[in-house]
Amino acid sequence: MVSDGGEGSVYGFRLSSVVPATVTGEDKVDGLSNMDLAMKLHYLKGVYFFRREAVEGLTISDLKKPMFEWLKLYYPTAGRIRRSESGRPMIKCNDGGVRIVEAQCEKSVDEWMAMEDHDLHNCLTYDQVLGPDLAFSPLVFIQLTWFKCGAMSVGLSWAHVQGDVVSASDFINMWGSVMAGHAPPRSLGTNPTSPKPQFHQKLSQKPFSLKMTHPVGDHWLLPRSNHPRMGTRYFHVTLDQLERLLSAHSGPHAQSQPFQLLSAIMWKTLAKIQGESAPKIVTVCRNSSGERGDDEILKNAMVVSRVEADIGVAEADVSDLARLIAEKTVCENGMIEETVGGDDGKSDFILYGANLTFINFEEVKLFGLEIKGHKPVWASYSIGGVGDEGAFLVLPAQDGDGGRTVTAILPENQLAWLRRELKDEWGIA
Repeated sequence: MVSDGGEGSVYGFRLSSVVPATVTGEDKVDGLSNMDLAMKLHYLKGVYFFRREAVEGLTISDLKKPMFEWLKLYYPTAGRIRRSESGRPMIKCNDGGVRIVEAQCEKSVDEWMAMEDHDLHNCLTYDQVLGPDLAFSPLVFIQLTWFKCGAMSVGLSWAHVQGDVVSASDFINMWGSVMAGHAPPRSLGTNPTSPKPQFHQKLSQKPFSLKMTHPVGDHWLLPRSNHPRMGTRYFHVTLDQLERLLSAHSGPHAQSQPFQLLSAIMWKTLAKIQGESAPKIVTVCRNSSGERGDDEILKNAMVVSRVEADIGVAEADVSDLARLIAEKTVCENGMIEETVGGDDGKSDFILYGANLTFINFEEVKLFGLEIKGHKPVWASYSIGGVGDEGAFLVLPAQDGDGGRTVTAILPENQLAWLRRELKDEWGIA
Protein backbone atom coordinates (compact mmCIF):
# COMPACT_ATOMS: atom_id res chain seq x y z
CA MET A 1 0.00 0.00 0.00
CA VAL A 2 1.19 3.53 -0.71
CA SER A 3 0.91 6.27 1.86
CA ASP A 4 -2.16 8.45 1.85
CA GLY A 5 -2.09 12.17 1.24
CA GLY A 6 -4.02 12.07 -1.98
CA GLU A 7 -6.14 15.14 -1.32
CA GLY A 8 -3.32 17.49 -2.28
CA SER A 9 -2.38 15.26 -5.20
CA VAL A 10 -5.31 16.51 -7.30
CA TYR A 11 -4.65 19.99 -8.62
CA GLY A 12 -4.99 22.34 -11.58
CA PHE A 13 -8.77 22.60 -11.54
CA ARG A 14 -10.35 24.30 -14.57
CA LEU A 15 -14.10 24.82 -14.88
CA SER A 16 -16.21 25.29 -17.98
CA SER A 17 -19.79 24.63 -19.04
CA VAL A 18 -21.51 22.62 -21.76
CA VAL A 19 -25.05 23.38 -22.92
CA PRO A 20 -27.48 21.54 -25.22
CA ALA A 21 -26.70 21.90 -28.95
CA THR A 22 -30.05 23.59 -29.59
CA VAL A 23 -32.00 26.10 -27.51
CA THR A 24 -34.57 24.34 -25.34
CA GLY A 25 -36.99 27.25 -25.02
CA GLU A 26 -37.79 29.74 -22.32
CA ASP A 27 -41.03 28.22 -21.04
CA LYS A 28 -39.90 24.62 -20.60
CA VAL A 29 -40.29 23.39 -17.02
CA ASP A 30 -39.60 19.96 -15.54
CA GLY A 31 -41.85 19.45 -12.53
CA LEU A 32 -40.48 17.60 -9.50
CA SER A 33 -42.52 14.83 -7.89
CA ASN A 34 -42.89 14.44 -4.14
CA MET A 35 -40.45 11.51 -4.30
CA ASP A 36 -37.95 13.76 -6.14
CA LEU A 37 -38.24 16.37 -3.40
CA ALA A 38 -37.71 13.74 -0.70
CA MET A 39 -34.21 13.30 -2.17
CA LYS A 40 -33.24 16.95 -2.54
CA LEU A 41 -30.57 16.96 0.21
CA HIS A 42 -28.86 13.86 -1.25
CA TYR A 43 -26.21 13.77 -3.99
CA LEU A 44 -24.97 10.80 -6.02
CA LYS A 45 -21.23 10.53 -6.68
CA GLY A 46 -19.96 8.09 -9.31
CA VAL A 47 -16.31 7.44 -10.19
CA TYR A 48 -15.14 5.56 -13.30
CA PHE A 49 -11.43 4.69 -13.81
CA PHE A 50 -10.03 4.20 -17.33
CA ARG A 51 -6.57 2.91 -18.25
CA ARG A 52 -4.25 4.87 -20.48
CA GLU A 53 -5.15 2.92 -23.62
CA ALA A 54 -8.80 3.98 -23.31
CA VAL A 55 -8.04 7.71 -23.37
CA GLU A 56 -4.66 7.94 -25.09
CA GLY A 57 -4.71 10.63 -27.76
CA LEU A 58 -7.99 12.16 -26.59
CA THR A 59 -8.12 15.89 -25.90
CA ILE A 60 -10.59 17.75 -23.71
CA SER A 61 -12.22 18.94 -26.93
CA ASP A 62 -12.74 15.33 -28.03
CA LEU A 63 -14.44 14.57 -24.74
CA LYS A 64 -16.62 17.69 -24.66
CA LYS A 65 -17.70 17.82 -28.32
CA PRO A 66 -20.28 14.97 -28.08
CA MET A 67 -21.74 16.49 -24.92
CA PHE A 68 -23.66 19.15 -26.85
CA GLU A 69 -25.74 16.56 -28.73
CA TRP A 70 -25.98 14.41 -25.59
CA LEU A 71 -27.51 17.28 -23.62
CA LYS A 72 -30.15 17.83 -26.32
CA LEU A 73 -31.65 14.61 -24.99
CA TYR A 74 -30.99 15.33 -21.32
CA TYR A 75 -31.77 19.05 -21.43
CA PRO A 76 -33.32 19.18 -17.91
CA THR A 77 -29.90 18.33 -16.46
CA ALA A 78 -28.65 21.63 -17.89
CA GLY A 79 -31.43 23.54 -16.13
CA ARG A 80 -31.59 25.28 -12.77
CA ILE A 81 -33.87 25.08 -9.74
CA ARG A 82 -36.64 27.64 -9.52
CA ARG A 83 -39.71 27.93 -7.32
CA SER A 84 -43.32 28.22 -8.40
CA GLU A 85 -45.57 30.95 -7.03
CA SER A 86 -46.52 28.59 -4.19
CA GLY A 87 -42.82 28.04 -3.34
CA ARG A 88 -42.61 24.48 -4.69
CA PRO A 89 -39.24 23.72 -6.34
CA MET A 90 -39.07 22.80 -10.03
CA ILE A 91 -36.42 22.66 -12.78
CA LYS A 92 -36.40 25.56 -15.23
CA CYS A 93 -34.99 24.15 -18.49
CA ASN A 94 -33.03 27.30 -19.30
CA ASP A 95 -29.86 25.73 -20.77
CA GLY A 96 -27.76 27.01 -17.87
CA GLY A 97 -25.38 24.14 -18.57
CA VAL A 98 -23.61 21.16 -17.06
CA ARG A 99 -20.33 22.08 -15.37
CA ILE A 100 -17.15 20.40 -16.62
CA VAL A 101 -14.15 20.20 -14.28
CA GLU A 102 -10.65 19.36 -15.56
CA ALA A 103 -7.98 18.30 -13.08
CA GLN A 104 -4.58 16.64 -12.85
CA CYS A 105 -3.30 14.03 -10.38
CA GLU A 106 0.35 13.55 -9.49
CA LYS A 107 -0.19 9.85 -8.74
CA SER A 108 -0.69 6.91 -11.09
CA VAL A 109 -4.10 5.29 -11.19
CA ASP A 110 -2.71 2.16 -9.51
CA GLU A 111 -1.20 4.24 -6.71
CA TRP A 112 -4.51 6.04 -6.25
CA MET A 113 -6.61 2.88 -6.14
CA ALA A 114 -4.21 1.31 -3.62
CA MET A 115 -4.67 4.10 -1.06
CA GLU A 116 -6.28 3.13 2.23
CA ASP A 117 -8.32 6.32 2.64
CA HIS A 118 -11.37 5.68 0.47
CA ASP A 119 -12.78 9.12 1.26
CA LEU A 120 -10.16 10.44 -1.14
CA HIS A 121 -12.33 9.29 -4.02
CA ASN A 122 -14.30 12.44 -3.21
CA CYS A 123 -11.37 14.40 -4.67
CA LEU A 124 -12.30 12.92 -8.05
CA THR A 125 -15.92 14.11 -7.88
CA TYR A 126 -16.65 17.82 -7.56
CA ASP A 127 -18.02 18.84 -4.17
CA GLN A 128 -21.52 19.75 -5.32
CA VAL A 129 -24.25 21.43 -3.28
CA LEU A 130 -27.30 23.20 -4.64
CA GLY A 131 -27.60 26.75 -3.33
CA PRO A 132 -27.52 29.09 -1.60
CA ASP A 133 -27.99 30.71 -5.02
CA LEU A 134 -30.29 28.01 -6.41
CA ALA A 135 -30.85 29.88 -9.65
CA PHE A 136 -27.14 29.60 -10.48
CA SER A 137 -26.34 26.11 -9.13
CA PRO A 138 -25.64 23.38 -11.73
CA LEU A 139 -27.46 20.08 -11.25
CA VAL A 140 -24.54 18.08 -12.70
CA PHE A 141 -20.73 18.30 -12.48
CA ILE A 142 -18.46 16.03 -14.52
CA GLN A 143 -14.84 15.94 -13.36
CA LEU A 144 -12.19 14.59 -15.74
CA THR A 145 -8.99 13.85 -13.82
CA TRP A 146 -5.80 12.86 -15.65
CA PHE A 147 -3.29 10.69 -13.75
CA LYS A 148 0.47 10.91 -14.28
CA CYS A 149 0.42 7.50 -16.00
CA GLY A 150 -1.96 8.75 -18.69
CA ALA A 151 -5.06 7.11 -17.19
CA MET A 152 -8.21 9.13 -16.48
CA SER A 153 -11.14 9.08 -14.10
CA VAL A 154 -14.62 10.37 -14.82
CA GLY A 155 -16.32 11.73 -11.70
CA LEU A 156 -20.07 12.34 -11.82
CA SER A 157 -21.68 14.59 -9.19
CA TRP A 158 -25.45 14.35 -9.56
CA ALA A 159 -28.18 16.16 -7.64
CA HIS A 160 -30.49 13.32 -6.55
CA VAL A 161 -33.55 15.57 -6.84
CA GLN A 162 -33.50 15.10 -10.63
CA GLY A 163 -33.36 11.31 -10.68
CA ASP A 164 -32.08 8.12 -9.06
CA VAL A 165 -28.93 6.10 -9.74
CA VAL A 166 -30.50 4.42 -12.79
CA SER A 167 -31.12 7.88 -14.24
CA ALA A 168 -27.58 8.99 -13.37
CA SER A 169 -25.80 5.92 -14.75
CA ASP A 170 -27.90 5.85 -17.93
CA PHE A 171 -27.09 9.54 -18.35
CA ILE A 172 -23.32 9.07 -18.20
CA ASN A 173 -23.49 5.87 -20.27
CA MET A 174 -25.29 7.78 -23.05
CA TRP A 175 -22.36 10.21 -23.24
CA GLY A 176 -20.10 7.29 -24.12
CA SER A 177 -22.61 6.08 -26.70
CA VAL A 178 -22.82 9.49 -28.39
CA MET A 179 -19.01 9.76 -28.26
CA ALA A 180 -18.85 6.45 -30.15
CA GLY A 181 -21.05 7.87 -32.90
CA HIS A 182 -24.35 6.25 -31.94
CA ALA A 183 -27.37 8.48 -32.42
CA PRO A 184 -29.26 9.16 -29.18
CA PRO A 185 -33.06 8.77 -28.95
CA ARG A 186 -35.07 11.74 -30.20
CA SER A 187 -36.51 12.90 -26.90
CA LEU A 188 -37.09 12.15 -23.27
CA GLY A 189 -40.20 12.54 -21.17
CA THR A 190 -40.50 15.39 -18.67
CA ASN A 191 -43.13 16.47 -16.17
CA PRO A 192 -44.49 19.82 -17.41
CA THR A 193 -46.14 20.38 -14.05
CA SER A 194 -45.32 19.18 -10.59
CA PRO A 195 -47.10 15.81 -10.16
CA LYS A 196 -49.11 15.44 -7.00
CA PRO A 197 -50.33 11.90 -6.17
CA GLN A 198 -53.98 11.62 -5.23
CA PHE A 199 -54.59 9.84 -1.92
CA HIS A 200 -58.08 8.46 -1.40
CA GLN A 201 -57.72 8.41 2.36
CA LYS A 202 -55.45 10.03 4.89
CA LEU A 203 -52.56 7.76 5.82
CA SER A 204 -52.43 7.66 9.61
CA GLN A 205 -48.86 6.39 9.89
CA LYS A 206 -45.73 8.45 9.29
CA PRO A 207 -42.95 6.83 7.25
CA PHE A 208 -40.08 5.39 9.31
CA SER A 209 -37.75 5.88 6.36
CA LEU A 210 -38.05 9.67 6.22
CA LYS A 211 -36.79 12.28 8.68
CA MET A 212 -37.56 16.00 8.65
CA THR A 213 -34.55 18.28 9.09
CA HIS A 214 -34.27 21.85 10.22
CA PRO A 215 -35.29 24.19 7.37
CA VAL A 216 -32.41 24.71 4.94
CA GLY A 217 -34.01 27.36 2.73
CA ASP A 218 -32.23 27.66 -0.61
CA HIS A 219 -29.02 25.99 0.59
CA TRP A 220 -29.72 22.28 0.03
CA LEU A 221 -27.11 20.91 2.40
CA LEU A 222 -27.80 18.56 5.31
CA PRO A 223 -27.02 20.48 8.53
CA ARG A 224 -24.01 18.82 10.21
CA SER A 225 -23.73 20.74 13.48
CA ASN A 226 -23.83 18.33 16.45
CA HIS A 227 -23.67 15.38 14.06
CA PRO A 228 -20.84 12.86 13.63
CA ARG A 229 -18.37 13.13 10.78
CA MET A 230 -19.26 10.55 8.13
CA GLY A 231 -16.75 8.39 6.27
CA THR A 232 -16.86 6.07 3.27
CA ARG A 233 -15.35 2.63 2.79
CA TYR A 234 -15.56 0.21 -0.14
CA PHE A 235 -15.61 -3.54 0.62
CA HIS A 236 -14.95 -6.06 -2.14
CA VAL A 237 -16.65 -9.46 -2.21
CA THR A 238 -15.34 -11.79 -4.90
CA LEU A 239 -17.55 -14.28 -6.72
CA ASP A 240 -15.91 -17.18 -4.84
CA GLN A 241 -16.55 -15.49 -1.49
CA LEU A 242 -20.12 -14.71 -2.48
CA GLU A 243 -20.86 -18.27 -3.57
CA ARG A 244 -19.45 -19.67 -0.32
CA LEU A 245 -21.50 -17.24 1.75
CA LEU A 246 -24.67 -17.99 -0.20
CA SER A 247 -24.11 -21.73 0.17
CA ALA A 248 -23.43 -21.51 3.90
CA HIS A 249 -26.18 -19.07 4.85
CA SER A 250 -29.20 -19.79 2.68
CA GLY A 251 -32.34 -20.84 4.50
CA PRO A 252 -33.72 -24.39 4.35
CA HIS A 253 -36.50 -23.45 1.93
CA ALA A 254 -35.08 -20.58 -0.12
CA GLN A 255 -31.78 -19.53 -1.64
CA SER A 256 -30.62 -16.17 -0.32
CA GLN A 257 -29.85 -13.50 -2.90
CA PRO A 258 -26.60 -11.49 -2.82
CA PHE A 259 -28.17 -8.16 -1.85
CA GLN A 260 -30.23 -9.62 1.00
CA LEU A 261 -27.36 -11.70 2.37
CA LEU A 262 -24.73 -8.94 2.21
CA SER A 263 -27.18 -6.49 3.80
CA ALA A 264 -27.88 -9.03 6.57
CA ILE A 265 -24.13 -9.46 7.22
CA MET A 266 -23.66 -5.70 7.46
CA TRP A 267 -26.72 -5.28 9.70
CA LYS A 268 -25.61 -8.04 12.09
CA THR A 269 -22.00 -6.83 12.18
CA LEU A 270 -23.03 -3.25 12.90
CA ALA A 271 -25.43 -4.44 15.62
CA LYS A 272 -22.52 -6.21 17.36
CA ILE A 273 -20.60 -2.92 17.31
CA GLN A 274 -23.48 -0.70 18.44
CA GLY A 275 -24.82 -2.98 21.17
CA GLU A 276 -28.12 -1.91 22.73
CA SER A 277 -28.40 1.12 20.44
CA ALA A 278 -28.45 -1.07 17.30
CA PRO A 279 -31.54 -0.45 15.15
CA LYS A 280 -34.27 -3.04 14.78
CA ILE A 281 -36.01 -1.08 12.03
CA VAL A 282 -34.06 -0.42 8.83
CA THR A 283 -34.82 1.03 5.41
CA VAL A 284 -34.41 -0.97 2.20
CA CYS A 285 -34.31 0.76 -1.20
CA ARG A 286 -34.45 -0.93 -4.57
CA ASN A 287 -35.01 0.23 -8.11
CA SER A 288 -38.18 -0.79 -9.89
CA SER A 289 -38.62 -0.67 -13.65
CA GLY A 290 -42.36 -0.78 -13.02
CA GLU A 291 -42.16 2.67 -11.44
CA ARG A 292 -40.51 4.16 -14.54
CA GLY A 293 -42.29 4.81 -17.86
CA ASP A 294 -40.54 4.03 -21.13
CA ASP A 295 -39.80 7.71 -21.76
CA GLU A 296 -39.07 8.66 -18.14
CA ILE A 297 -35.30 8.53 -18.09
CA LEU A 298 -35.01 11.15 -15.35
CA LYS A 299 -36.97 9.99 -12.34
CA ASN A 300 -36.66 8.87 -8.73
CA ALA A 301 -38.34 5.51 -9.18
CA MET A 302 -37.03 3.63 -6.16
CA VAL A 303 -39.24 1.47 -3.98
CA VAL A 304 -38.55 2.46 -0.36
CA SER A 305 -39.52 -0.02 2.35
CA ARG A 306 -39.01 -0.60 6.04
CA VAL A 307 -38.00 -3.89 7.63
CA GLU A 308 -38.49 -4.61 11.34
CA ALA A 309 -36.59 -7.36 13.11
CA ASP A 310 -38.54 -9.34 15.72
CA ILE A 311 -35.31 -11.02 16.82
CA GLY A 312 -32.05 -9.85 18.38
CA VAL A 313 -30.06 -8.65 15.37
CA ALA A 314 -26.57 -9.18 16.82
CA GLU A 315 -27.39 -12.79 17.82
CA ALA A 316 -29.52 -13.68 14.77
CA ASP A 317 -28.43 -16.00 12.00
CA VAL A 318 -27.74 -13.97 8.87
CA SER A 319 -30.03 -16.27 6.87
CA ASP A 320 -32.93 -15.19 9.10
CA LEU A 321 -32.07 -11.51 8.62
CA ALA A 322 -31.75 -12.06 4.87
CA ARG A 323 -35.19 -13.67 4.86
CA LEU A 324 -36.64 -10.63 6.66
CA ILE A 325 -35.14 -8.31 4.05
CA ALA A 326 -36.46 -10.50 1.24
CA GLU A 327 -39.95 -11.22 2.56
CA LYS A 328 -40.97 -8.76 5.29
CA THR A 329 -40.59 -5.36 3.65
CA VAL A 330 -43.37 -2.80 4.03
CA CYS A 331 -43.47 -0.29 1.18
CA GLU A 332 -43.54 3.34 2.35
CA ASN A 333 -43.65 5.21 -0.97
CA GLY A 334 -47.22 6.35 -0.46
CA MET A 335 -46.50 7.64 3.03
CA ILE A 336 -43.35 9.42 1.82
CA GLU A 337 -45.16 11.14 -1.03
CA GLU A 338 -48.01 12.23 1.22
CA THR A 339 -45.63 13.55 3.90
CA VAL A 340 -43.49 15.51 1.44
CA GLY A 341 -46.52 16.81 -0.42
CA GLY A 342 -48.24 17.94 2.76
CA ASP A 343 -46.94 21.50 2.39
CA ASP A 344 -46.39 21.37 -1.38
CA GLY A 345 -42.81 20.18 -1.09
CA LYS A 346 -41.45 23.12 0.88
CA SER A 347 -40.24 21.20 3.97
CA ASP A 348 -36.84 19.49 4.07
CA PHE A 349 -36.18 15.79 4.64
CA ILE A 350 -33.52 13.12 4.42
CA LEU A 351 -34.12 9.50 3.47
CA TYR A 352 -30.70 7.83 3.34
CA GLY A 353 -29.44 7.51 6.89
CA ALA A 354 -32.68 8.59 8.56
CA ASN A 355 -32.63 4.92 9.55
CA LEU A 356 -29.83 2.50 8.77
CA THR A 357 -30.39 2.17 5.02
CA PHE A 358 -29.58 -0.65 2.58
CA ILE A 359 -29.68 0.29 -1.10
CA ASN A 360 -29.75 -2.24 -3.93
CA PHE A 361 -27.73 -0.98 -6.91
CA GLU A 362 -27.07 -4.48 -8.29
CA GLU A 363 -28.98 -3.93 -11.52
CA VAL A 364 -27.39 -0.58 -12.34
CA LYS A 365 -25.43 -0.65 -15.61
CA LEU A 366 -22.32 0.38 -13.74
CA PHE A 367 -19.86 -0.57 -16.46
CA GLY A 368 -21.96 0.75 -19.35
CA LEU A 369 -19.77 3.83 -19.91
CA GLU A 370 -17.30 3.05 -22.70
CA ILE A 371 -14.52 5.20 -24.15
CA LYS A 372 -12.99 4.04 -27.45
CA GLY A 373 -14.54 0.62 -26.81
CA HIS A 374 -12.94 0.30 -23.36
CA LYS A 375 -14.96 -0.21 -20.19
CA PRO A 376 -13.78 1.23 -16.87
CA VAL A 377 -11.39 -0.96 -14.90
CA TRP A 378 -13.31 -0.06 -11.76
CA ALA A 379 -16.37 2.01 -10.99
CA SER A 380 -18.49 2.71 -7.96
CA TYR A 381 -21.02 5.09 -6.44
CA SER A 382 -21.37 6.80 -3.11
CA ILE A 383 -23.96 9.20 -1.70
CA GLY A 384 -23.59 12.64 -0.13
CA GLY A 385 -25.96 13.93 2.54
CA VAL A 386 -26.42 10.61 4.38
CA GLY A 387 -27.86 10.92 7.88
CA ASP A 388 -26.27 9.74 11.13
CA GLU A 389 -27.62 6.17 10.98
CA GLY A 390 -25.61 5.47 7.84
CA ALA A 391 -26.15 3.56 4.62
CA PHE A 392 -24.82 0.58 2.66
CA LEU A 393 -24.87 0.36 -1.13
CA VAL A 394 -24.52 -3.00 -2.92
CA LEU A 395 -23.17 -2.74 -6.48
CA PRO A 396 -21.57 -4.96 -9.14
CA ALA A 397 -17.84 -5.27 -8.44
CA GLN A 398 -16.43 -5.73 -11.94
CA ASP A 399 -18.07 -6.01 -15.31
CA GLY A 400 -19.37 -9.57 -15.58
CA ASP A 401 -17.25 -11.14 -12.82
CA GLY A 402 -20.19 -11.82 -10.49
CA GLY A 403 -18.67 -10.19 -7.39
CA ARG A 404 -20.03 -7.24 -5.44
CA THR A 405 -18.78 -3.95 -4.02
CA VAL A 406 -20.40 -2.81 -0.78
CA THR A 407 -20.08 0.92 -0.12
CA ALA A 408 -20.40 1.74 3.58
CA ILE A 409 -21.21 5.33 4.61
CA LEU A 410 -21.11 5.55 8.39
CA PRO A 411 -19.86 7.72 11.26
CA GLU A 412 -16.07 7.52 11.09
CA ASN A 413 -15.73 6.03 14.57
CA GLN A 414 -17.81 3.02 13.47
CA LEU A 415 -15.97 2.37 10.21
CA ALA A 416 -12.75 1.16 11.86
CA TRP A 417 -14.70 -1.31 14.00
CA LEU A 418 -16.69 -2.46 10.97
CA ARG A 419 -13.53 -3.11 8.94
CA ARG A 420 -12.04 -5.22 11.74
CA GLU A 421 -15.22 -7.23 12.33
CA LEU A 422 -15.86 -7.92 8.65
CA LYS A 423 -12.29 -9.08 8.07
CA ASP A 424 -12.09 -11.29 11.17
CA GLU A 425 -15.60 -12.77 11.03
CA TRP A 426 -16.36 -12.90 7.30
CA GLY A 427 -13.07 -12.47 5.45
CA ILE A 428 -14.43 -9.34 3.75
CA ALA A 429 -11.98 -6.50 3.18
